[in-house]
Amino acid sequence: MPFATLTGTAKPPKGKDLKYLQLYDCYGALLTENQREICEMYYMLDLSLSEIAEQKGVSRQSVSEVLKTSRELLDFYEDKLRHNVQNRDHSLKVSLMMTEVISALNQFKQFHPEFTRDMDEIIDMVVVGEKIDLDEEE
Repeated sequence: MPFATLTGTAKPPKGKDLKYLQLYDCYGALLTENQREICEMYYMLDLSLSEIAEQKGVSRQSVSEVLKTSRELLDFYEDKLRHNVQNRDHSLKVSLMMTEVISALNQFKQFHPEFTRDMDEIIDMVVVGEKIDLDEEE
């Protein structure tokens, strides 16, 4: 059965599985096709082991073993490469910088109310992540 025909609905991952969902995002391409399919069914579609076994035509134990092996591999890749930790640390730094930028823009508005509209537009662009063209003429 092709993977595209699988059924299930996207749900937020269970708390205990969030770690492996993040690791899967980083290292999923390093898993075999079968491991990727089962991980996607389990973590992203939130299917049970029995549901996955039925769709894949294998035993529930087989699905459990594939997930266990996949988790071990994802942990191994993270231990060696540390990409997920670096991404998380980088995201936290960027988030802190963006918070500081917005705070500075709000302070600027307090001291220069004549620029409130411009500062609000810039804050909106920063929050949404739009490119700001400083050379644009009105």
